[in-house]
Amino acid sequence: MKKKIYPDSGVELSEFTAKNYDKVMNIASFGKYKSFIKKAIADLDIQENDKILDLGCGTGRNILLMNKYASENSSLVGMDISEDMERQFNTQCQSYPNIKFVNNRIDQPFNLDQEFDKVFISFVIHGFPHEVRKTVIQNAYNNLKKGGVFYILDFAEFDMNVMPFHHKFIFKKIECKYAFDYIERDWKEILRDAGFNYFKEHYYFKKYVRLLKATKL
Repeated sequence: MKKKIYPDSGVELSEFTAKNYDKVMNIASFGKYKSFIKKAIADLDIQENDKILDLGCGTGRNILLMNKYASENSSLVGMDISEDMERQFNTQCQSYPNIKFVNNRIDQPFNLDQEFDKVFISFVIHGFPHEVRKTVIQNAYNNLKKGGVFYILDFAEFDMNVMPFHHKFIFKKIECKYAFDYIERDWKEILRDAGFNYFKEHYYFKKYVRLLKATKL
């Protein structure tokens, strides 16, 4: 197994989990992930000619859902460092010339050769140390056009002390230590400091999960 860059992180997947990621997510969510992610992608308000960057894109499942709202003139780019994800992504998306994969780390500064209308990240940013999250946010900002939108689909802000016992037990059991820090932070304030504003929120799973929309000023 490849050595983790961040030993305390849960977003660096084992080889088995990477190869079976979609199945694992379906099982972990008791079969609810498929309908949930469809709803979340629908809430992105994708336009036909949008240029979208998906950070930590995984198998391409989300990109394919996005593509249902896009046209052949759109540009959908998935970025991930996992070679297992790259193979699955390219297999699933090979029929769509407007979709491409970039093998690159999202936790180090980068600039692509185009500006995007939307940058999307799903259940990845919570798994980084906070200073690394700031780099991910800066990457989103740098690769968005002015007025472009950054969408973070991840845990909402909540007090774990008032969670029902079974929810608390599951969260403590499956999440890495960085997630506990993530849910306590004011993400609108963090994004505002990074140059974003005009926030909008969609909530799921009893408001424990949120799609946070932030616009680049």
